[in-house]
Amino acid sequence: MNPLFHELFQKSRYLTNEINLTLKKHNLYASQWTVLYCIQKHGEMSLTQIWKYLNVEAPTITRTVYRLVELGWVDIRPGKDRREKIVHLSEKASQDFQTIKDSIFEFENRMVAGLTKEEEAIFIELLRKIK
Repeated sequence: MNPLFHELFQKSRYLTNEINLTLKKHNLYASQWTVLYCIQKHGEMSLTQIWKYLNVEAPTITRTVYRLVELGWVDIRPGKDRREKIVHLSEKASQDFQTIKDSIFEFENRMVAGLTKEEEAIFIELLRKIK
């Protein structure tokens, strides 16, 4: 295995575990936060728009969204036809979003504390070069 990919996979697992620890106090997981952030950033979205944007399989997004409904983070309304489901943040999510975002911001700052802004920019550019 290419050492670059090994390191990326190892860091990815580490970051997922660490962010899950950060989100635990909000009763969320990284995959759920990703959906919430996506909806908050883009406004209400259909399930199809969410899975296409996040590049995640449709059944996975459907399960995640319905779990978020159970937890009170999002609401679903019918779309243009009976198959389409439109997802939007619930009142709870709208009220608590900034607190969760602040926790994420602290987490991200901890994770990149050893990098300069220039190194962050270079790292982002290098990641974008990977096809």
